[in-house]
Amino acid sequence: REVEILMFLSAIVMMKNRRSITVEQHIGNIFMFSKVANAILFFRLDIRMGLLYLTLCIVFLMTCKPPLYMGPEYIKYFSDKTIDEELDRDKRVTWIVEFFANWSSECQSFAPIFADLSLKYKCSGLHFGKVDVGRYTDVSTRYKVSTSPLTKQLPTLILFQGGTETMRRPQIDKKGRAVSWTFSEENVIREFNLNELYQKAKKQSKPREEGPEEPRSVQAAAGQPGGETKKDK
Repeated sequence: REVEILMFLSAIVMMKNRRSITVEQHIGNIFMFSKVANAILFFRLDIRMGLLYLTLCIVFLMTCKPPLYMGPEYIKYFSDKTIDEELDRDKRVTWIVEFFANWSSECQSFAPIFADLSLKYKCSGLHFGKVDVGRYTDVSTRYKVSTSPLTKQLPTLILFQGGTETMRRPQIDKKGRAVSWTFSEENVIREFNLNELYQKAKKQSKPREEGPEEPRSVQAAAGQPGGETKKDK
């Protein structure tokens, strides 16, 4: 029976790692499901040892949270009161907004990828934003992003053009379920046509908005232009 449990664990890890996009995610999945297997084995040996191990795991999860991404980015952080106002401020600006939750490991793994995309593609006509739907539940309801612990909608990327949603990933099928989608940099660039959006956004910008830009390395070091900093958030 113990061999069966370990074989089942291996199969679950392999299935879960198909959606992983970083080495950290792969290792995290292995450790997480190993804890589950260990708990089952301890309960089979002695229920007291199983309860002790389960208690230690819960304490560990509550006290040792994974670090948040704190690198350079061109991302504006929204609240429940500012997201609609900012999207409607200038209809010429295209927004790519990530709906995330800090407790989601998928969101944490995607954070450096989204930050890197903002550094490469941000211009006066193409902006990147984020909103914590785990903190602002009204936003999750308004934009139909589930925050259930079992949801596959975190993170969710939505493209806004003219203040209106034109595309989102992952997509939602007719039954209201999220269609599996891998949040890799290549997939985001391809699905959202970022290269084309970037070129169009630069052409549509007014000449006065296309003045000499400060080097990105300097801007990135200065923080997050035009939005809240992580510290302010």
